[in-house]
Amino acid sequence: METSSDGDPRVLFVMNIVLSTIFGTGIIWGLSFIEIATFSLINIASLTLIIAAVTYAIVM
Repeated sequence: METSSDGDPRVLFVMNIVLSTIFGTGIIWGLSFIEIATFSLINIASLTLIIAAVTYAIVM
């Protein structure tokens, strides 16, 4: 018997935020390394929200 599940949306949301934060931190760190952006909490949070929103829009 094979069952299919989309998963718990809360888990997917948290996983999206965590992975977006890690990815956003890496991008901001790289940009600060080449002196294009400042490594700050505001920049990381902004990019995290953008990445999470784009990911959510693509998935849904």
